[in-house]
Amino acid sequence: MAKIPEMFDRVTQFFSEALTRIFSPPEDKDYPEIGVQPFEGDAYRKTSKGSD
Repeated sequence: MAKIPEMFDRVTQFFSEALTRIFSPPEDKDYPEIGVQPFEGDAYRKTSKGSD
């Protein structure tokens, strides 16, 4: 009977650690510094059927 509270504590700890890992920010904060990318292309222009 003494093992039931111990097992309950282990199960509670297991789920609390899992929830902490799910809802905490990521530990790897080595995001690449890409910055702002310039636009290199033609702007979209909607044309009508008879304008060609």
